[in-house]
Amino acid sequence: MKRIDAMVPSIKRNAIVHAILNSGATGLTIAETRGRGSGERPMVGGAKGTARYVAEYNRTDCITTIVDDSKVQAVVNAIMNVANTGKQGDGKIFVSTVLDIYDIATKTKSSV
Repeated sequence: MKRIDAMVPSIKRNAIVHAILNSGATGLTIAETRGRGSGERPMVGGAKGTARYVAEYNRTDCITTIVDDSKVQAVVNAIMNVANTGKQGDGKIFVSTVLDIYDIATKTKSSV
């Protein structure tokens, strides 16, 4: 099993979620995050709309799914096809190996 974490702009969330699910993943988790990479920072308005400034962090989402090894490339390709604009700030995808899974409700361990 593999864990796929996609750090992507929040504005792309819905399209990426649909792409992941359509590519064979059976579930996912979304965490709303703020990040700072090499991409441009957005301009945002002040509380009363009188001032504008560059945001210190970009709004990003971390979308995580766990899939069988055979589905990794399909899920990664689906994310890249939807999220890619060819510009900095499109995001990153991290793939890591899942060794064990623990079910809290049943207190059971599944070796993968």
